[in-house]
Amino acid sequence: MSSEGEQQTRDIKNHLLFEIATEVAHRVGGIYSVIKSKAPVTTAEYGERYTLIGPLNHQSAAVEVEEMEPTSPEIAATMQSMKDRGIGIIYGRWLIEGAPRVILIDTKTAYNRMNEWKSDLWELAGIPSPPNDDETNEAIVFGYLVAWFLGEFVCHERKKAVIAHFHEWLAGVALPLCKKRRIDVTTIFTTHATLLGRYLCAGSVDFYNNLQYFDVDAEAGKRGIYHRYCIERAATHACDVFTTVSHITAFESEHLLKRKPDGVLPNGLNVTKFSAVHEFQNLHQQAKEKIHDFVRGHFYGHYDFDPDNTLYLFTAGRYEFRNKGVDMFIESLARLNHRLKAAGSKVTVVAFIIMPAQTTSLTVEALKGQAVIKSLRDTTHVIEQSIGRRIFERSLKWHEGDPMPDEKELISAQDRVLLRRRLFAMKRHGLPPIVTHNMVNDHEDPVLNQIRRVQLFNHPSDRVKVVFHPEFLNSANPVLPLDYDDFVRGCHLGVFSSYYEPWGYTPAECTVMGVPSITTNLSGFGCYMEELIENSSDYGIYIVDRRTKGVDDSVNQLTSFMFDFCGKSRRQRINQRNRTERLSDLLDWKRMGMEYVKARQLALRRAYPNSFSGDEEEDFIPGVEQKISRPFSVPGSPRDRTGMMTPGDFASLQEGREGLSTEDYVAWKLPEEEDPEEYPFPLTLRTKQPGPPSPLEGASAPVNGSQ
Repeated sequence: MSSEGEQQTRDIKNHLLFEIATEVAHRVGGIYSVIKSKAPVTTAEYGERYTLIGPLNHQSAAVEVEEMEPTSPEIAATMQSMKDRGIGIIYGRWLIEGAPRVILIDTKTAYNRMNEWKSDLWELAGIPSPPNDDETNEAIVFGYLVAWFLGEFVCHERKKAVIAHFHEWLAGVALPLCKKRRIDVTTIFTTHATLLGRYLCAGSVDFYNNLQYFDVDAEAGKRGIYHRYCIERAATHACDVFTTVSHITAFESEHLLKRKPDGVLPNGLNVTKFSAVHEFQNLHQQAKEKIHDFVRGHFYGHYDFDPDNTLYLFTAGRYEFRNKGVDMFIESLARLNHRLKAAGSKVTVVAFIIMPAQTTSLTVEALKGQAVIKSLRDTTHVIEQSIGRRIFERSLKWHEGDPMPDEKELISAQDRVLLRRRLFAMKRHGLPPIVTHNMVNDHEDPVLNQIRRVQLFNHPSDRVKVVFHPEFLNSANPVLPLDYDDFVRGCHLGVFSSYYEPWGYTPAECTVMGVPSITTNLSGFGCYMEELIENSSDYGIYIVDRRTKGVDDSVNQLTSFMFDFCGKSRRQRINQRNRTERLSDLLDWKRMGMEYVKARQLALRRAYPNSFSGDEEEDFIPGVEQKISRPFSVPGSPRDRTGMMTPGDFASLQEGREGLSTEDYVAWKLPEEEDPEEYPFPLTLRTKQPGPPSPLEGASAPVNGSQ
């Protein structure tokens, strides 16, 4: 990049941060959630020195962004220069918590330069680009515009150091450009999942045990994504600091992208703790009652199970049948059904599968079920009122010696007729439906075919019932009128038996809401919790081994977890939910954000090594000296008492493969104010074994030779 003399003139302490992603102020997938939820802690750290850059989507920006004039003269000059050359670009405030500043660039205004830039990318980095891949075309144009902006900006801003943090390959085209043009910025690239990983896992491949044997170029070519893979790999090798979201993705990236990550940046959540423990329990009760209402309607005519002895399990996410572990979930449900029947259990399990698929409409049967139950409820309410009125009137006329009011005179003949009509409407000739919507090509649907194969048809004798809701939830839904968050709160257990899950927000969201969950050691979240907590199952985090066990053993392990959960008493489940909710501090951005601080510190050290003296990096990076603040919480939540670090001090992937003990932890236990009888399991964190230092720890980080 720039010469050493120029580097020394840059102010490291008051450096500027640009974060670049294609989902800034525009929801497409999970990166939107990461950036949006992280914004408050980053804005608190940087203030106006933090700016997000993304492509302009007019529809989203109109709702999510308030346009304003740039407060920085350097940004204003850079934007004006680009506008003068025909580029559409806006500056504003993203209307979310933290209100971060955003720059949105209209890529459509630069499409006339696309062919020129494609040729340049081929000559510069050897990256091909077929004409008919719109997503790649958009990525190339956006990448060149970002590199243009950064190059122009550092010409105007000559004093402060600049960090550019890129998320995913779609935003990564600018990275090789910044390196080749020697633009004086230091760069970080975070991959949230690898392109090839997602494709290979979706096929029937033993992915993790064969990682080192894949011919990545050939595999990418076979799947028609070679050009995308080239962009991802170029971004990986061009950045100063390469990071992933989990250890499992780091292991994958080393083999598929051919660079060992410098660190792990786990995804966090904004955790809002309740002032009293019983509050989230009350929310669970309210949401559960709404799910009860749905179940009464869906299973009318066959509703012979006790709602107080019914457990609600669910899985949710994108419709990736194998990657999300839905195949394993359904197989385990069939085995759970057999075990519950064999044990003579009175527990009924209703398992929900919430995954959007192609549908035409809600089924008549699903709508009829809710209508029948509403009609019955209205009728019984009318009868209730008339009985109450008769008791009142009869009691007014009562004299000593008169008989007490008799039930026969309380229910009138008219009431009996009305009730009989409603009860006849409850007759059902077929079994309750599996799916709530009319599916497009339901005979080809993998979920329905798997349910048919294991014969979970909601028979009255089945202890496990299945409901497939092929649409995301919202409170305006006429059949299941609940938002996703409320639905999760009302359930008892989330099951996410993923085969490919670089992080896994769904089980993390369950944890924050106090809902126990089952995950796997092939998900980033599962690895994180397995490393962080001894006996994680005591805290409502069950981890299925899909790494070393065969498929059948993994299915049996998942079945056993669910069967054991069904055996818990209500009191035991409440205690477990309390323990689960107390883990939410471990997932708060106030804690996870420290890994981003360390990554930025390493990037500055690599770009400007002469600006640092020894290991005194704390003097240069704002926020490093501050202790991690705990979220608003009741006394007794897990807390950071001795400077414990999170799993992101990534030292060696070999070490990660052997034990994943790549963290600087110190053993600690729960605060003394805990009631030992109510919470018998101390939260014990694993202690790191001696090993090589982590690059993100700041220990003599090597400087890239190309800089």
